Amino acid sequence: MSSDNREKVLAYHEGGKIGIEVTKPCDTQHELALAYTPGVAIPCLEIAKDEELAYKYTNKGNLVAVISDGSAVLGLGDIGAVAGKPVMEGKAVLFKKFADVDAFDIEVDVHTADEIIAVSAAISPTFGGINLEDIKAPKCFEIEERLQEMLDIPVFHDDQHGTAIITSAGLINAVELAGKKIDEIKVVVNGAGAAGISCAKMYRKLGVKNLYMCDSKGVIRTSRNDLNKYKQEFAVDTDMETLSDVIKDADMFLGLSQAGALTQDMVVTMAPNPVIFALANPVPEILPNEVHEVRDDVIMGTGRSDFPNQVNNVLGFPFIFRGALDVRAKKITENMKMAAAKALADLAKEPVPYYVKAAYHKDDIEFGREHIIPLPFNKEVLIWVSSAVAKQAVEDGVARIDNFDYNEYRESLRSLIYNTPKEEER
Repeated sequence: MSSDNREKVLAYHEGGKIGIEVTKPCDTQHELALAYTPGVAIPCLEIAKDEELAYKYTNKGNLVAVISDGSAVLGLGDIGAVAGKPVMEGKAVLFKKFADVDAFDIEVDVHTADEIIAVSAAISPTFGGINLEDIKAPKCFEIEERLQEMLDIPVFHDDQHGTAIITSAGLINAVELAGKKIDEIKVVVNGAGAAGISCAKMYRKLGVKNLYMCDSKGVIRTSRNDLNKYKQEFAVDTDMETLSDVIKDADMFLGLSQAGALTQDMVVTMAPNPVIFALANPVPEILPNEVHEVRDDVIMGTGRSDFPNQVNNVLGFPFIFRGALDVRAKKITENMKMAAAKALADLAKEPVPYYVKAAYHKDDIEFGREHIIPLPFNKEVLIWVSSAVAKQAVEDGVARIDNFDYNEYRESLRSLIYNTPKEEER
C-alpha cells in the first residue's frame, strides 16, 4: 500500500468509526426527568417484575455485543485485544449500515475459554445478542457452545458460521448449475480452523456424504494421533495423505488456508464442472485467471470484491441477527443458519436490482456461473435472509414473540430499506 493510501486509511479511522445516538428528546427539565431520575425508576420497577420488559423499555432488543480477545484477527493473527479494536468497530459499522442493528465492540484482555465465557456472561444482560469475533480455534468452539447453553440470547461466532452459510448458498446453486446431486459430490476442505470445521458441518447437513478435510499436516485421517476432538469428527479411513491426493475427481474445493495452496496441476485433476471457493485473503489459494488458464468449466469464487462470486460474511451476520432480534430469539439454531443459506441461494436467482448493477457498472448481472451468490449491496438480502431466519426461529420454538406474521414482517423490512410506508399507512 502506498504511503498516500496508508495516510487516507489512518485518517478514515481517526477518532473511531462508531458512536452513541440519543433516540429520545432531552432538551427540557421535563424530558430530563423522564430520561433519568425520577422518571427512570418506573421502567426499572416494571423490568424488576418481568425481565422480558427490558426488550420494551430499553435498547436490549436491538443491541449486539461484538466480543473479541484479538487472538485471530482477520489475516493478522494474534495481535491482542486493543490492536483488534478497529476491526471490531468495523463490524459494528456493518451491523448498523446493512441491517440497522446497533452493535458495540467489547475487547477483552483475557484469553482462556473460561475467562472469556465469564466476561461475556457477566455483561450479557445489556445485550439482545452476542457476536463472537476473531477468537482462535479450538477455544472458540467451546466458548460459543458453553455461552449458548448458559444464556437465553443468541450467541454467534461469525468466523465459524458466516463463511459456512455463504458458501453453502453458493454450493446449492453451483451444484444445480453443474447438474449434480449434493449427496453424490466429493468435497475437499483445505483448512481445519473455525471456519473450515463449521463449513464441513453445514455441508454434511446439506447432504454431502463424501468429504475430506486437510490441515497443515495433510489429510485428516483416522491413522493420525494429533487431532483434537473437532478434527476427529472429520477423520476418514484413507491412505491418501496430501491435498494433491484427495483433490483428484473432487467436485468442490473450499480453501480457508493460504495463497498458492491449490495449484493448476491440482485443478486439472478435478471432476467436470468443479466448484472452487478460494477464500484465503488477500491472496487466494489460486487466482481465477490461473484457474481459467487450465480449465473453462470451473465455477469460481473468492473472498475478494474484484472477482465474481465474492464470499462476503456481510451477507450473513447483520441480517441473521436482524431476524433473530426481531422475534427476540433465545438462540440461533442450526435450522436458522440453514434457512439463511437457502434464502441467499434463492435470492441469487432473482432479477438483480438496477442499483446493484449501477454500483458494479455491469448491466448483465444475472444468475449463472458468475453470479451464484447475491452481491453485498443488494438491499433485498435484508428482506430475504432476516425473514427466513425469523420464521425459522418461530418454527423452532426459540422466539419469544407471539402471533408472528411472516408477510407483515417482510413488508416491515421492505419499508425499512426502501423508506416506503407500510400497508396500513398508505
